[in-house]
Amino acid sequence: MLTSQKMRRAAPEMDPLRLGTGWKKEDLEKPQIFIESTFGDSHPGSGHLDRLVAAVRKGITEAGGFGARYYCTDMCDGESQGTDGINYSLASREMIANMIEIQACSTPFDAGVFIASCDKGLPGNLMGMARINIPAVFVPGGTMPAGPNLLTLEQLGMYSARYERGEIDEQTLEWAKENACPGCGACSFIGTASTMQIMAEALGLALPGSALLPAASQEILQTAENAGKLAVQLSRMEGMRPSDIVTLDSFENAILVHAAISGSTNALLHLPAIAHELGIRIDGETFDRLHRGAHYLLDIRPAGKWPAEFFSYAGGVPAVMEEIRNVLHLDARTVTGKTLGENLEELRENGYYERCRQGLEKANAQRGLNLTREDIIRPFHRAIGTDGSIAVLRGNLAPEGAVIKHTACPEEMFSAILRARPFDSEEECIDAVLHHRVHPGDALFIRYEGPKGSGMPEMFYTTEAISSDRELGKSIALITDGRFSGASTGPVIGHCSPEAQAGGPIALVEEGDLIQLDVRKRILAIVGIQGERKTAGEIEAVLEERRKKWKPKPVRYTHGTLRLFAELAASPMKGAYLSFDEDE
Repeated sequence: MLTSQKMRRAAPEMDPLRLGTGWKKEDLEKPQIFIESTFGDSHPGSGHLDRLVAAVRKGITEAGGFGARYYCTDMCDGESQGTDGINYSLASREMIANMIEIQACSTPFDAGVFIASCDKGLPGNLMGMARINIPAVFVPGGTMPAGPNLLTLEQLGMYSARYERGEIDEQTLEWAKENACPGCGACSFIGTASTMQIMAEALGLALPGSALLPAASQEILQTAENAGKLAVQLSRMEGMRPSDIVTLDSFENAILVHAAISGSTNALLHLPAIAHELGIRIDGETFDRLHRGAHYLLDIRPAGKWPAEFFSYAGGVPAVMEEIRNVLHLDARTVTGKTLGENLEELRENGYYERCRQGLEKANAQRGLNLTREDIIRPFHRAIGTDGSIAVLRGNLAPEGAVIKHTACPEEMFSAILRARPFDSEEECIDAVLHHRVHPGDALFIRYEGPKGSGMPEMFYTTEAISSDRELGKSIALITDGRFSGASTGPVIGHCSPEAQAGGPIALVEEGDLIQLDVRKRILAIVGIQGERKTAGEIEAVLEERRKKWKPKPVRYTHGTLRLFAELAASPMKGAYLSFDEDE
């Protein structure tokens, strides 16, 4: 007997309450499908999801089920950048997962469909999906088109920094603002939103070829409808819960795809948190191991040349997987009921790639371009890079690790000895950058911005100010216990763990300390004091003296969501999920 029907017997008030809500009598006996989405007016990635909800519901109805719509909209990192609002971003992921748990577990359902597009709503939905562990399929919300001259939103930080330095006028800045987001969907670059859409598919939880479809297309509506039909099938099947489908092999597949696309460093927060919900442990070391020697293939911004709207035209996730199939676990299960290898074979036979080619031809005609699939997704033997896209650095400055996206970092900064310039807030640091109080050879530190310090906000505007400066972008580094936007480029190192508020070594750095950065050797370490090189033993003795004098900053948030997050968040290198175990 379906779970929903058992619940009807146990709760006699359920039928009349549902009839009052809009169910018909005949609907009560159908498979009950939970439709969760982040639809709302919060940002372009969620503003159109009502159309996908309607398409999902149509598919459910046609397959003989009844779809119940639930909503928990998400905030927008872009809209909150540069304000204290960004401090709520990572914590919002946890709250969305919590709300899904409450909604789905208070009135059990037989299966679910989850719909989201962007940075925290998407991983929050995947965490909630894993936590409630009912048969379910994920529907990515798609991507927005690029603006005129292929303008995309991640370029706005560069425009803003150039305006602040007097390099462009206000009219040029306003033009960029008015044209960077011409429609709904995730922002058209491989930031966190696009990365996580791709990760959902790579994990096997979304239909093949569904990540980053054009958000205004008929194709994405058909995909949503198909997901609704599939959910009804899943409700009647055994062994199709997320915990049955997703294994360590699934996460390794996703991380290998992450390396191939030069995905956002925020995936190092989100994939471990999703895995944690399923009782699977992955961390920064897992990413570093799988990225070593991995082929980086995707020529999409911010590390590449083209907007993300071209990703699906080139074949999307399946095309990337075909290029790296020799390193994937092709026997991994997926939500289709087939293995990854079987899905890829079916796509080769059902005309999928021909439809992608037609989409690319149409986009070329509209944009006046002549791109081929290989211009967007390189063949394995013509990879853009052959050592993945991120590295996890360690040393006495980051005993638990810190992450750098080396595909977006100038090679001049792959190995350097730098002078420490510590700042205890982003506001202080960006002011120094914009007003030329930062010099080549400096290592800028922004600290007390980790989960316990201030919620772990992004340092986006500081990174853009640095990377848009021709001199500083190739001669300084930015190191933080906060994180970066998926759009960030330049010599930037985040997630430095343990964080400052927890007493990590980053809290002990002083002006003039010498910092060793070596990406290839995976080193991030303090190697000198007041400009003078010291032995490892001498460094440790100095740090121990500083540690005795150090005190944590007063708690920034004394109540509410961020107080809860500060008290319970695990280490950034473990995923910064709400942890109830002291050793995390």
